[in-house]
Amino acid sequence: MNQRAEVWLSTIDQEQELHQQTPVAVAKTASVEQTIKQVQVDPGTRYQEMDGFGASFTDASAYLVYRVLDEQSRQEVMQKLFDPLEGIGISFLRQPMGATDYTTEIYSYDDMPEGEEDFELKHFSIDHDRDYVIPAVLEALRINPGIKVMASPWSPPGWMKTSNHMVTGKLRPECYSTYAQYFVKFVQAYEEAGIPIYAVSIQNEPGYEPKEYPGMILTPQEEAQFIRDHLGPAFEAAGIAAKILCYDHNWDVPQHPLGILSDPEAARYVAGVAWHVYGGEHEAMSLVRNVHQDKGVWFTEASGGSWIPPFRTAFLDQMKHVIRTTRNWSKSVVWWNLALDEHNGPTVLSNSTCRGLVQINQASGEVKYELDYYTMGHISKFVAPGAYRIESTTYRDELESTAFLNPDGSTVLILSNRTEAEQVMEIDTGDGYISLSLPDGAAATVRW
Repeated sequence: MNQRAEVWLSTIDQEQELHQQTPVAVAKTASVEQTIKQVQVDPGTRYQEMDGFGASFTDASAYLVYRVLDEQSRQEVMQKLFDPLEGIGISFLRQPMGATDYTTEIYSYDDMPEGEEDFELKHFSIDHDRDYVIPAVLEALRINPGIKVMASPWSPPGWMKTSNHMVTGKLRPECYSTYAQYFVKFVQAYEEAGIPIYAVSIQNEPGYEPKEYPGMILTPQEEAQFIRDHLGPAFEAAGIAAKILCYDHNWDVPQHPLGILSDPEAARYVAGVAWHVYGGEHEAMSLVRNVHQDKGVWFTEASGGSWIPPFRTAFLDQMKHVIRTTRNWSKSVVWWNLALDEHNGPTVLSNSTCRGLVQINQASGEVKYELDYYTMGHISKFVAPGAYRIESTTYRDELESTAFLNPDGSTVLILSNRTEAEQVMEIDTGDGYISLSLPDGAAATVRW
């Protein structure tokens, strides 16, 4: 047994931002104090295996890191994002397949002149990404080779859609099989570039049609048909091992993934469900998982932004997501843009309110680490891919916790004080006792 536990603390006054504290002794006997909260950690009760934690190298983020920063600043930012010792050890990247709302231009991998089509995908090319997106992801993989890369499209090429445009319209029925081959070519091209694709989702936010950026409505029936009759067989025929995740949208419409998974022929190709934060409650993930216990759960997008005011409210909100997503079976915790500039861009939006993990000032080159960097760091720096979530006591809306057993045998406990009062606790490790107090609103990660 380690005689001391390591503690990292973040406080609401921002005096401490993921700062390591003096190690705390692990006592052999419990305290007799009755007024403190007891937090029991049980490594004998295991839940899901963790895949990783991170964000997205959107076109905007990669452009800022690779085109705006000088080489020394870029190296420092990349180390602080991806190195587990010098930084927060990001281990999961959700990579867009083509343009999103955070992009320098709207593009796909098979853009054609108006009125022309390319059913044989002769013009397919990932050359747009070779400029700075692929170099950014390759550099991340060099720093942290264990990173898992998931890919998500915001839209098919415009000519595949009823509108002939990436921003609006539906996938034309005659393009389903061609679009499946588009996925195959993307995975193969990225893997040839040195980036293995761990998983794909079918469509970013299939229940929402944006007005200013690429997107597409895809009903559960359409998504099930695409997976069942086209993408699943195409991946099988091409020998592609990437997992297929369905949905990739908010907690408030669990009927969508349930609809897909209720089709056994589609479900056999689906590894699980991807979820976003912008509607509903975390428990929707458990609801679907309890019906389909053979399917995994991935939490794949939560953006920080001005609609939740920093610092206190936003910090508590994100720590809640770190804890409650993992307590509801998620194998990942993923924020949105890794980096944005001083105007919350580059973006095609007329009004951007999102925040990245890092702010890179295009005018000055100055780098600022946002609260999103530290909330992610509370889990990504300490919980290794392959860790298992284990049982821990949680006090909802007071002192919330989530705990993990790492592959190296270390235990990690993440704590969030959701009250305005100090929380005093004793952690029962099963092998000793750790006394700890958390200031108003603070978060801590404890490792022993």
